[in-house]
Amino acid sequence: MLTAYRKALPLLRIPFSLYLMPVFWFGLSALRGPWSGVRAAGVFVVLHLLAYPASNGYNSYYDKDEDSIGGLKTPPKVTPELLHLVRLFDLLAVVGAALISATFAALVVVYLLVSKAYSYDGIRLKKYPLLSTAVVVVFQGAFTFLMTQVGAGALPAQLFEKTNLLLAVVSTLFLCGSYPLTQVYQHAEDGRRGDRTLSLRLGIRGTFVFAAVGLLAGAGALAFTYWLRGEPRNILVFLVATGPVVALFGRWAWLSWHDAAHANFTWTMRMNQVSSLCLSAAFIAILLWR
Repeated sequence: MLTAYRKALPLLRIPFSLYLMPVFWFGLSALRGPWSGVRAAGVFVVLHLLAYPASNGYNSYYDKDEDSIGGLKTPPKVTPELLHLVRLFDLLAVVGAALISATFAALVVVYLLVSKAYSYDGIRLKKYPLLSTAVVVVFQGAFTFLMTQVGAGALPAQLFEKTNLLLAVVSTLFLCGSYPLTQVYQHAEDGRRGDRTLSLRLGIRGTFVFAAVGLLAGAGALAFTYWLRGEPRNILVFLVATGPVVALFGRWAWLSWHDAAHANFTWTMRMNQVSSLCLSAAFIAILLWR
């Protein structure tokens, strides 16, 4: 029995969940005023070690991927034990969130339910390219940005301050640019399942153009908001830290434009890793500098 659970555990893709760290650090770096470091640490554990893995596992349970998926080049076969692990992680995420605050727990429940609607056969938002993209970029972007701040103990005045809400929108713009890139190597498998993802609809070249526009819009909005906040130094920190991301994206886009074989799992994971580390470094630096 334990062996079956150990075999199912990789499908929770816990290391892959860490690629979503930038939104967490972004949310903390944006806060002006009091918040709790201890509560923030609890938020990190709940989101990245429990809630996100539960969502990953649920997605894998219904997708039953045979080809590479985010964080796993050769995913193991899906078994009933995976759903048991998902339910356990769901429960632990909600209980852990409740220990932080009731409001944070309610937001985590909403996130978990929406993530299941994305994959569940009876609803399967993933079949609808525009709707699924809108749901993912809002809930993994602005919703998670504000959820992180709520969990860290931010006051309503901090949450609803104009520039804080603008930065929440920026997080969604960044997700909008990067999300189709996570689908670009899965066109064949998504097509077989009937999932008309945004990247599949756009095609490989269209995916890179869409990503470039979305990421550029996010960077422009970020710079504008930092200027409104009287924090031009943060613009420089962001530009320096994300230089490697721009270089890697440009190289990958150029190669894939001329040879679609480069729009593959290896390049996608490399892009995820570099962008996650660089963006996290930028927001951590901004947080520490403040």
